[in-house]
Amino acid sequence: MRFDIICGVPEILTSCFSESIIKRAQEKSLVEIFVHNLHDYSNDKHCKIDDIPYSGEAGMVLKPEPIYNCISHLEKERKYDEIIFLSPDGKVFNQKIATELSLKKNIILLCGHYKGIDERVRQSLVTCEISIGDYVLTGGELAAAVVVDATVRLIPGVVGDAESLLTDSFQDNLLCASSYTRPSEFMSMKVPEILLSGNHKEIRKYRLLERIEKTKKLRKDLYEKFLNKNKDE
Repeated sequence: MRFDIICGVPEILTSCFSESIIKRAQEKSLVEIFVHNLHDYSNDKHCKIDDIPYSGEAGMVLKPEPIYNCISHLEKERKYDEIIFLSPDGKVFNQKIATELSLKKNIILLCGHYKGIDERVRQSLVTCEISIGDYVLTGGELAAAVVVDATVRLIPGVVGDAESLLTDSFQDNLLCASSYTRPSEFMSMKVPEILLSGNHKEIRKYRLLERIEKTKKLRKDLYEKFLNKNKDE
């Protein structure tokens, strides 16, 4: 799988993709991540990538030419499954979308900045828009890092224990069960006996019930989705 990230401040992404699981995924050649500096594709002699909006509102807008130049250059080399703009207007990113993206081969992530990008880019190039939540970031770089991280870990071979992915929060509209490790007693607080029993069948049943109750208590919206899905099946 390959991600091409187009942005105005590539330095923000340097550490995100050079550590931990994402780093190892690249070393294993399970994913390729390339970050493209929009300033390199500017037609302006000062490498300017933004300008004032025609509307007269405050702020700056990313110009269409650098974005067109960069995407055109990339599309000469390969076909892309999606050109995704990280935007507050987009559908809210979730585990289901991450799973769908993990099955793609080539994806472009376009990061906005300032007041966004020229609308003509959205109309003619962007195939999908994604938001990571109902709040505003300085730019789309951090949103791109979130999308890449959540998606890459779902690629087979990236996470050592693939079975652990099956019980991730949101994977089946349930939150994760509580986790414990050694020591079995800490500050007079004990690990539930069932988890020490070695009875794997009962442990799975216990953890599933805990996930259901936890979701019901903390995320009623997810709990309703869980009930509806199981009702349909």
